Amino acid sequence: MSITNQQVAGHAFLRQMYDDSYFPDHVVDSGKAILLRLCERIEAEQPSDLETLYSLTEAATEEFNLLEAEFGAAGSEIETVAREWICDEFRFVASAYGFTDADAEELTAGRDW
Repeated sequence: MSITNQQVAGHAFLRQMYDDSYFPDHVVDSGKAILLRLCERIEAEQPSDLETLYSLTEAATEEFNLLEAEFGAAGSEIETVAREWICDEFRFVASAYGFTDADAEELTAGRDW
């Protein structure tokens, strides 16, 4: 499925992580794929309320939890700055799909990073 939301389609996900050599591109690619799958699910399921959106972001957050091991294996980690960048992307996604009142902490509440 391709992304139909033009704001999302034109967005450079995790740009700051790609710009920082500490984060291996192949692992950041996996993070970008998680965010794009989240967008695809939002477009397919069209959540009508925050609780439904949070259930979708919870699944994506769990995928990032698993990705932490890949960062570690590549000599990197989801550290403080990366956490903020990733959380910013979750906020961007929520806002792009009309959930401007989404709680920033709730979007990634299940994170281990």
